[in-house]
Amino acid sequence: MTKVLASPSHYIQGPGELLRINKHIARIHGPYLFVMGNHAMHFLKGIIEESFLQSDRSLIFEKFNGECTKNEIHRLCEVFDNNHCKCVVGVGGGKTLDTAKGVAYFKGCPVISIPTIASTDAPTSAISVTYTEDHVFDGNLILPRNPEIVLVDSEIIAQAPVRYLVAGMGDALSTYFEARANVNSGHENFVGGLSTNSSYALAKLCYDILIRDGLKAKQSAEMNSCSKELENVIEANIYLSGVGFESNGLACAHSIYNAMTALPQCHNRYHGELVAFGVIVQLVLENRPEYEIAEVIQFCTNVGLPVTFAELSDTPFDYDDLMKVADIACSPINFMNSEPFDVTSTMVYDAMVQTNELGLKFR
Repeated sequence: MTKVLASPSHYIQGPGELLRINKHIARIHGPYLFVMGNHAMHFLKGIIEESFLQSDRSLIFEKFNGECTKNEIHRLCEVFDNNHCKCVVGVGGGKTLDTAKGVAYFKGCPVISIPTIASTDAPTSAISVTYTEDHVFDGNLILPRNPEIVLVDSEIIAQAPVRYLVAGMGDALSTYFEARANVNSGHENFVGGLSTNSSYALAKLCYDILIRDGLKAKQSAEMNSCSKELENVIEANIYLSGVGFESNGLACAHSIYNAMTALPQCHNRYHGELVAFGVIVQLVLENRPEYEIAEVIQFCTNVGLPVTFAELSDTPFDYDDLMKVADIACSPINFMNSEPFDVTSTMVYDAMVQTNELGLKFR
Protein backbone atom coordinates (compact mmCIF):
# COMPACT_ATOMS: atom_id res chain seq x y z
CA MET A 1 0.00 0.00 0.00
CA THR A 2 1.03 3.60 -0.55
CA LYS A 3 3.06 5.32 2.17
CA VAL A 4 2.47 9.04 2.76
CA LEU A 5 4.17 11.65 4.94
CA ALA A 6 2.54 15.08 5.38
CA SER A 7 4.11 18.21 6.82
CA PRO A 8 3.93 22.01 6.57
CA SER A 9 5.83 23.59 3.69
CA HIS A 10 8.05 25.62 6.06
CA TYR A 11 8.71 25.29 9.78
CA ILE A 12 10.49 28.31 11.29
CA GLN A 13 11.51 28.50 14.95
CA GLY A 14 13.66 30.89 16.93
CA PRO A 15 13.66 33.90 19.25
CA GLY A 16 12.21 37.09 17.79
CA GLU A 17 10.85 35.48 14.60
CA LEU A 18 7.42 37.15 14.85
CA LEU A 19 8.99 40.53 14.16
CA ARG A 20 10.22 39.08 10.85
CA ILE A 21 6.79 37.81 9.78
CA ASN A 22 6.61 40.21 6.82
CA LYS A 23 9.70 38.56 5.33
CA HIS A 24 8.54 35.03 6.13
CA ILE A 25 5.14 35.28 4.43
CA ALA A 26 6.13 37.53 1.52
CA ARG A 27 5.59 34.75 -1.04
CA ILE A 28 1.92 34.34 -0.05
CA HIS A 29 -0.58 36.87 -1.39
CA GLY A 30 -2.90 38.90 0.87
CA PRO A 31 -5.06 40.45 2.14
CA TYR A 32 -4.47 38.40 5.28
CA LEU A 33 -7.13 37.60 7.87
CA PHE A 34 -5.40 37.34 11.26
CA VAL A 35 -7.49 35.20 13.62
CA MET A 36 -6.09 35.99 17.05
CA GLY A 37 -6.66 34.81 20.58
CA ASN A 38 -7.43 37.47 23.18
CA HIS A 39 -3.88 37.50 24.63
CA ALA A 40 -2.31 37.54 21.17
CA MET A 41 -4.53 40.42 20.04
CA HIS A 42 -3.55 42.45 23.08
CA PHE A 43 0.19 41.77 23.15
CA LEU A 44 1.26 40.71 19.64
CA LYS A 45 -0.85 42.73 17.20
CA GLY A 46 1.56 45.66 17.51
CA ILE A 47 4.59 43.47 16.71
CA ILE A 48 2.88 42.18 13.57
CA GLU A 49 1.91 45.70 12.49
CA GLU A 50 5.47 46.89 13.08
CA SER A 51 6.81 44.15 10.80
CA PHE A 52 4.52 45.38 8.00
CA LEU A 53 5.23 49.12 8.42
CA GLN A 54 7.09 49.33 5.10
CA SER A 55 4.56 47.13 3.31
CA ASP A 56 1.37 48.02 1.44
CA ARG A 57 -0.25 44.65 2.17
CA SER A 58 -3.64 44.64 3.89
CA LEU A 59 -3.98 43.10 7.36
CA ILE A 60 -7.40 42.28 8.81
CA PHE A 61 -7.43 41.46 12.53
CA GLU A 62 -10.30 39.53 14.11
CA LYS A 63 -10.50 38.17 17.67
CA PHE A 64 -11.24 34.48 18.18
CA ASN A 65 -14.26 33.91 20.42
CA GLY A 66 -12.73 31.10 22.49
CA GLU A 67 -14.04 27.78 21.16
CA CYS A 68 -13.43 26.08 17.82
CA THR A 69 -17.05 25.54 16.83
CA LYS A 70 -18.51 25.33 13.36
CA ASN A 71 -20.49 28.51 14.10
CA GLU A 72 -17.29 30.40 14.95
CA ILE A 73 -15.61 29.13 11.80
CA HIS A 74 -18.53 30.24 9.63
CA ARG A 75 -18.56 33.67 11.32
CA LEU A 76 -14.91 34.14 10.43
CA CYS A 77 -15.55 32.94 6.88
CA GLU A 78 -17.90 35.89 6.50
CA VAL A 79 -15.18 38.26 7.73
CA PHE A 80 -12.80 36.64 5.24
CA ASP A 81 -15.24 37.17 2.35
CA ASN A 82 -16.20 40.72 3.33
CA ASN A 83 -12.54 41.78 3.24
CA HIS A 84 -11.64 39.84 0.06
CA CYS A 85 -8.93 37.95 1.93
CA LYS A 86 -6.70 35.36 0.27
CA CYS A 87 -4.92 33.85 3.26
CA VAL A 88 -5.79 33.19 6.92
CA VAL A 89 -3.22 33.47 9.73
CA GLY A 90 -3.93 31.94 13.13
CA VAL A 91 -2.14 33.49 16.11
CA GLY A 92 -2.70 31.91 19.51
CA GLY A 93 -3.28 28.54 21.13
CA GLY A 94 -4.42 25.29 19.57
CA LYS A 95 -8.11 26.16 19.34
CA THR A 96 -7.35 29.50 17.70
CA LEU A 97 -5.15 27.75 15.14
CA ASP A 98 -7.72 25.00 14.52
CA THR A 99 -10.33 27.70 13.92
CA ALA A 100 -8.07 29.44 11.42
CA LYS A 101 -7.52 26.10 9.70
CA GLY A 102 -11.28 25.61 9.68
CA VAL A 103 -11.67 28.87 7.78
CA ALA A 104 -9.01 27.71 5.32
CA TYR A 105 -10.90 24.42 4.93
CA PHE A 106 -14.07 26.18 3.77
CA LYS A 107 -12.37 28.95 1.78
CA GLY A 108 -9.79 26.74 0.06
CA CYS A 109 -7.00 29.16 0.91
CA PRO A 110 -3.50 28.90 2.44
CA VAL A 111 -3.22 29.00 6.23
CA ILE A 112 -0.29 30.14 8.38
CA SER A 113 0.09 28.98 11.99
CA ILE A 114 1.70 31.16 14.63
CA PRO A 115 1.44 29.38 17.99
CA THR A 116 1.89 31.46 21.14
CA ILE A 117 2.06 28.39 23.38
CA ALA A 118 3.54 24.93 22.85
CA SER A 119 0.56 23.09 24.30
CA THR A 120 -0.50 20.98 21.29
CA ASP A 121 0.64 19.85 17.86
CA ALA A 122 -2.23 21.71 16.17
CA PRO A 123 0.03 24.23 14.36
CA THR A 124 1.45 21.79 11.80
CA SER A 125 -1.47 19.54 10.93
CA ALA A 126 -4.11 19.67 8.20
CA ILE A 127 -6.75 18.75 10.77
CA SER A 128 -9.14 21.11 12.52
CA VAL A 129 -10.66 19.64 15.69
CA THR A 130 -14.13 21.09 16.31
CA TYR A 131 -16.23 21.19 19.46
CA THR A 132 -19.83 21.95 20.36
CA GLU A 133 -20.78 25.17 22.15
CA ASP A 134 -20.65 23.05 25.35
CA HIS A 135 -16.97 22.14 24.69
CA VAL A 136 -17.60 18.52 23.69
CA PHE A 137 -15.63 16.97 20.81
CA ASP A 138 -17.62 17.41 17.57
CA GLY A 139 -15.42 15.82 14.89
CA ASN A 140 -12.50 16.72 12.62
CA LEU A 141 -12.24 18.77 9.45
CA ILE A 142 -9.52 17.40 7.15
CA LEU A 143 -7.84 20.08 5.04
CA PRO A 144 -6.44 19.27 1.60
CA ARG A 145 -2.99 20.49 2.65
CA ASN A 146 -0.96 21.43 5.69
CA PRO A 147 -0.20 24.99 6.74
CA GLU A 148 2.08 26.80 4.33
CA ILE A 149 4.16 28.16 7.19
CA VAL A 150 4.45 27.37 10.89
CA LEU A 151 6.15 30.33 12.55
CA VAL A 152 7.28 29.75 16.14
CA ASP A 153 8.77 32.61 18.15
CA SER A 154 10.43 30.76 21.03
CA GLU A 155 10.72 33.95 23.11
CA ILE A 156 6.92 34.19 23.13
CA ILE A 157 6.61 30.50 24.05
CA ALA A 158 9.09 30.98 26.93
CA GLN A 159 6.93 33.77 28.39
CA ALA A 160 3.75 31.66 28.42
CA PRO A 161 2.46 29.92 31.55
CA VAL A 162 4.47 26.75 32.16
CA ARG A 163 1.33 24.60 32.40
CA TYR A 164 0.85 25.03 28.64
CA LEU A 165 4.31 23.66 27.88
CA VAL A 166 3.77 20.70 30.19
CA ALA A 167 0.39 19.99 28.59
CA GLY A 168 2.14 20.08 25.21
CA MET A 169 4.55 17.45 26.47
CA GLY A 170 1.56 15.32 27.46
CA ASP A 171 0.15 15.57 23.95
CA ALA A 172 3.55 14.87 22.38
CA LEU A 173 4.06 11.92 24.72
CA SER A 174 1.38 10.00 22.82
CA THR A 175 2.98 10.42 19.39
CA TYR A 176 5.36 7.47 19.43
CA PHE A 177 3.02 5.02 21.15
CA GLU A 178 0.08 5.81 18.89
CA ALA A 179 2.39 5.61 15.86
CA ARG A 180 3.56 2.19 17.01
CA ALA A 181 -0.04 0.98 17.35
CA ASN A 182 -0.84 2.10 13.81
CA VAL A 183 2.31 0.53 12.37
CA ASN A 184 1.54 -2.75 14.14
CA SER A 185 -2.07 -2.77 12.95
CA GLY A 186 -1.31 -1.55 9.41
CA HIS A 187 -3.90 1.19 9.85
CA GLU A 188 -4.03 4.17 7.50
CA ASN A 189 -2.76 7.54 8.70
CA PHE A 190 -4.62 10.84 8.29
CA VAL A 191 -3.31 11.44 4.78
CA GLY A 192 -4.48 8.23 3.20
CA GLY A 193 -1.47 5.96 3.42
CA LEU A 194 0.74 3.91 5.69
CA SER A 195 3.47 5.32 7.90
CA THR A 196 6.84 5.97 6.33
CA ASN A 197 10.13 5.10 8.00
CA SER A 198 10.75 8.83 8.32
CA SER A 199 7.45 9.61 10.07
CA TYR A 200 7.91 6.73 12.49
CA ALA A 201 11.48 7.87 13.25
CA LEU A 202 10.21 11.40 13.92
CA ALA A 203 7.66 9.99 16.37
CA LYS A 204 10.37 8.08 18.23
CA LEU A 205 12.64 11.14 18.26
CA CYS A 206 9.77 13.12 19.78
CA TYR A 207 9.57 10.67 22.69
CA ASP A 208 13.35 10.55 23.15
CA ILE A 209 13.58 14.37 23.38
CA LEU A 210 10.81 14.50 25.98
CA ILE A 211 12.45 11.89 28.18
CA ARG A 212 15.88 13.53 27.83
CA ASP A 213 15.00 17.25 27.96
CA GLY A 214 11.46 17.53 29.31
CA LEU A 215 12.22 18.34 32.95
CA LYS A 216 15.02 20.79 32.09
CA ALA A 217 12.76 22.46 29.53
CA LYS A 218 10.09 22.94 32.19
CA GLN A 219 12.67 24.45 34.54
CA SER A 220 13.83 26.84 31.80
CA ALA A 221 10.26 27.90 31.10
CA GLU A 222 9.76 28.60 34.79
CA MET A 223 12.61 31.13 34.44
CA ASN A 224 11.30 32.39 31.05
CA SER A 225 14.62 31.33 29.54
CA CYS A 226 15.07 30.01 25.97
CA SER A 227 17.50 27.22 26.80
CA LYS A 228 18.60 24.55 24.33
CA GLU A 229 16.39 22.05 26.12
CA LEU A 230 13.36 24.33 25.87
CA GLU A 231 13.98 24.88 22.15
CA ASN A 232 14.20 21.10 21.70
CA VAL A 233 10.93 20.47 23.54
CA ILE A 234 9.13 23.26 21.65
CA GLU A 235 10.14 21.51 18.42
CA ALA A 236 9.04 18.15 19.82
CA ASN A 237 5.67 19.49 21.03
CA ILE A 238 4.85 21.33 17.84
CA TYR A 239 6.67 19.87 14.83
CA LEU A 240 7.72 16.32 15.68
CA SER A 241 4.43 15.54 17.39
CA GLY A 242 2.40 17.24 14.65
CA VAL A 243 4.03 15.49 11.73
CA GLY A 244 4.29 12.30 13.78
CA PHE A 245 0.60 12.00 14.63
CA GLU A 246 -0.71 13.03 11.24
CA SER A 247 1.63 10.83 9.22
CA ASN A 248 1.33 7.82 11.55
CA GLY A 249 -2.11 8.09 13.12
CA LEU A 250 -3.85 8.23 16.49
CA ALA A 251 -5.03 5.37 18.69
CA CYS A 252 -6.16 4.74 22.27
CA ALA A 253 -4.58 7.79 23.96
CA HIS A 254 -6.50 10.35 21.92
CA SER A 255 -9.65 8.23 22.04
CA ILE A 256 -9.52 8.55 25.83
CA TYR A 257 -9.04 12.31 25.53
CA ASN A 258 -11.95 12.75 23.14
CA ALA A 259 -14.20 10.67 25.38
CA MET A 260 -13.23 12.57 28.53
CA THR A 261 -14.40 15.85 26.98
CA ALA A 262 -17.93 14.45 27.47
CA LEU A 263 -17.46 14.70 31.26
CA PRO A 264 -18.07 18.27 32.54
CA GLN A 265 -15.71 17.71 35.47
CA CYS A 266 -12.81 17.35 33.00
CA HIS A 267 -13.42 20.61 31.14
CA ASN A 268 -10.84 22.55 33.15
CA ARG A 269 -8.08 20.12 32.18
CA TYR A 270 -5.97 20.83 29.11
CA HIS A 271 -5.89 18.62 26.03
CA GLY A 272 -2.40 17.25 26.71
CA GLU A 273 -3.12 16.58 30.37
CA LEU A 274 -5.96 14.23 29.43
CA VAL A 275 -3.95 12.72 26.57
CA ALA A 276 -1.06 11.92 28.94
CA PHE A 277 -3.38 9.85 31.13
CA GLY A 278 -4.66 8.21 27.94
CA VAL A 279 -1.08 7.22 27.04
CA ILE A 280 -0.75 5.19 30.23
CA VAL A 281 -4.17 3.65 29.64
CA GLN A 282 -3.00 2.64 26.16
CA LEU A 283 0.19 1.02 27.46
CA VAL A 284 -1.80 -0.90 30.07
CA LEU A 285 -4.37 -1.93 27.48
CA GLU A 286 -1.58 -3.19 25.21
CA ASN A 287 -0.02 -5.10 28.12
CA ARG A 288 3.31 -3.39 27.56
CA PRO A 289 6.38 -4.26 29.69
CA GLU A 290 6.43 -2.93 33.22
CA TYR A 291 9.62 -0.92 32.64
CA GLU A 292 8.04 0.95 29.71
CA ILE A 293 4.93 1.87 31.68
CA ALA A 294 7.08 2.88 34.64
CA GLU A 295 9.22 5.20 32.49
CA VAL A 296 6.14 7.01 31.21
CA ILE A 297 4.54 7.33 34.66
CA GLN A 298 7.84 8.56 36.10
CA PHE A 299 8.13 11.17 33.33
CA CYS A 300 4.58 12.37 33.95
CA THR A 301 5.23 12.55 37.67
CA ASN A 302 8.46 14.52 37.15
CA VAL A 303 6.96 17.21 34.91
CA GLY A 304 3.53 17.37 36.56
CA LEU A 305 1.19 15.48 34.24
CA PRO A 306 -1.79 13.57 35.70
CA VAL A 307 -1.47 9.86 36.45
CA THR A 308 -4.52 9.37 38.71
CA PHE A 309 -8.26 10.01 38.52
CA ALA A 310 -7.97 12.65 41.25
CA GLU A 311 -5.66 14.70 39.03
CA LEU A 312 -8.12 14.60 36.12
CA SER A 313 -11.23 15.83 37.91
CA ASP A 314 -12.25 18.01 40.82
CA THR A 315 -14.96 15.49 41.70
CA PRO A 316 -14.57 11.70 41.92
CA PHE A 317 -15.43 9.54 38.92
CA ASP A 318 -18.12 6.93 39.45
CA TYR A 319 -18.70 3.72 37.50
CA ASP A 320 -21.09 5.43 35.07
CA ASP A 321 -18.54 8.18 34.31
CA LEU A 322 -15.83 5.67 33.50
CA MET A 323 -18.11 3.48 31.40
CA LYS A 324 -19.27 6.54 29.49
CA VAL A 325 -15.64 7.36 28.68
CA ALA A 326 -14.96 3.75 27.71
CA ASP A 327 -18.02 3.55 25.45
CA ILE A 328 -17.26 6.82 23.66
CA ALA A 329 -13.57 5.92 23.30
CA CYS A 330 -14.58 2.70 21.53
CA SER A 331 -17.15 4.39 19.27
CA PRO A 332 -16.51 4.75 15.51
CA ILE A 333 -15.82 8.51 15.83
CA ASN A 334 -12.60 7.71 17.68
CA PHE A 335 -9.40 5.81 16.93
CA MET A 336 -9.54 2.61 18.95
CA ASN A 337 -9.63 0.57 15.73
CA SER A 338 -6.01 1.64 15.19
CA GLU A 339 -4.96 -0.72 17.95
CA PRO A 340 -3.62 -4.07 16.63
CA PHE A 341 -6.41 -6.04 18.39
CA ASP A 342 -10.13 -5.67 19.02
CA VAL A 343 -10.90 -3.40 21.97
CA THR A 344 -14.09 -3.47 24.04
CA SER A 345 -15.49 -0.92 26.48
CA THR A 346 -14.89 -3.33 29.35
CA MET A 347 -11.22 -3.61 28.41
CA VAL A 348 -10.89 0.19 28.38
CA TYR A 349 -12.68 0.51 31.72
CA ASP A 350 -10.35 -2.07 33.28
CA ALA A 351 -7.28 -0.33 31.80
CA MET A 352 -8.36 3.04 33.22
CA VAL A 353 -8.87 1.56 36.69
CA GLN A 354 -5.49 -0.19 36.55
CA THR A 355 -3.81 3.04 35.38
CA ASN A 356 -5.21 4.90 38.34
CA GLU A 357 -3.92 2.19 40.69
CA LEU A 358 -0.44 2.38 39.15
CA GLY A 359 -0.48 6.16 39.41
CA LEU A 360 -1.42 6.03 43.08
CA LYS A 361 1.53 3.72 43.76
CA PHE A 362 3.93 6.19 42.10
CA ARG A 363 2.40 9.16 43.87
